[in-house]
Amino acid sequence: MTGTPILHDRLPFLAWMDPKLARLPGIQPLDMEDWLRIDEAYAAQMAERERLIATIPDKVHALLPQAEEAARELAAMIAERLPSFGFTRQGAAWRCPDGRLVSEAPDAPLLTLGRLVQEDLCILQPGPEGSHILTGAVLCFPASWTLAEKIGRNLIGIHNPVTEYDDTLARRVQRLFDAIHPERPLWRANALAYADPALYQPRREGETRQQGNGQGGYLRSERQCLLRLPRTGAVVFSIHTYQIARSLLSPEQNSAYIRRHHRAAG
Repeated sequence: MTGTPILHDRLPFLAWMDPKLARLPGIQPLDMEDWLRIDEAYAAQMAERERLIATIPDKVHALLPQAEEAARELAAMIAERLPSFGFTRQGAAWRCPDGRLVSEAPDAPLLTLGRLVQEDLCILQPGPEGSHILTGAVLCFPASWTLAEKIGRNLIGIHNPVTEYDDTLARRVQRLFDAIHPERPLWRANALAYADPALYQPRREGETRQQGNGQGGYLRSERQCLLRLPRTGAVVFSIHTYQIARSLLSPEQNSAYIRRHHRAAG
């Protein structure tokens, strides 16, 4: 990790202390007006996203042919929402809240979105065996997974080797994906300890991350939203990444995180 860590002032939720979020899969209804968020880390996160997209586009973006129409539908849906966040249209470009001018790239709608919003965006579509498959993504801030390894895989393959993702949870998640309606989106959250505050943290299966201990290191929490595109029927999995210095947690919050982590590890 080089440069200044990109951190938030606080976490908007404490997933490990909220009973509704702590029990896997921890799904809650989502108000679509609160789907996308622009927060205090917007400028810094977007600068990092611009750097990643410019230098390693093939590592942070993938789009299979069957997802191209869904990606265009998603881009149009987000474009409708941008003015409410302070974006202004300038011809074929958007002036962003941090002053950047982002030109639309019709041939790469997900890459355009990756330069506009803080959310990473994944597209999943039903596969030949019924399980949803990852068919497209702009993933600048992976939390210990690698896009090139997961693209084209179904939900079970995507979550390998997550210990908690057993057959029972896999069936529950697949039923959840099948039941999502465009008018009833969902969200959940997680929390993971890291020693390294870098937001781009890809890891291949079998590799482990170095975790911060006690009050040291950083706590990374993802706000994960699920919604179905009304026209193509694809499921969008969006990820808004929050990260704080772990020292900001109160002793009670930190102790609760340690207890939960130890239970999950055991």
